[in-house]
Amino acid sequence: MIHLTPADYRHQPWANGRGTTTELYRVEDNGRLLLRLSMATVTENGPFSLFPGIERNLTVLTGPGFTLQGPGLYLDARPLCPIAFPGDLAVTASNVTDPTMDFNVMTARHLPRPDVRVIHGSETLPEGGLLALFALAVTTVNAEPTGLHDLILTKNEASITGPVLAVRVGL
Repeated sequence: MIHLTPADYRHQPWANGRGTTTELYRVEDNGRLLLRLSMATVTENGPFSLFPGIERNLTVLTGPGFTLQGPGLYLDARPLCPIAFPGDLAVTASNVTDPTMDFNVMTARHLPRPDVRVIHGSETLPEGGLLALFALAVTTVNAEPTGLHDLILTKNEASITGPVLAVRVGL
């Protein structure tokens, strides 16, 4: 089990230069992105960065959310409701009324789509693939305390007490 805290994360500019991202975890293969977990704050209407060959999943953590629109796509990004969309589709955030922090899961298109869900109480998750548990408050994972926005990575079973964003990825 790997336990990362906000002190371990990297801050970097968005690919489109309109904001910054906090990268929590990244897996590459020969320089090609396989998995990226990150947080960002959307503060204004505007285009999202393009990521060819990548599937995206976004979950609003704080703030009112916004609307994502693109060719053939209209999604309401609302608090704690994961939404998925292709990373190579030109999408624009609209209806941004206040800053909104979100959690992003990016996976290479050839991988199985990640399972992303919010867990509010106590639950035991089985082993299988990589399990990323992002603490939405002070919580415990396998009896180990976590702080707000800590990230636990494991391939084993995980017993959770408290609110987490759970991401299962087949790597």
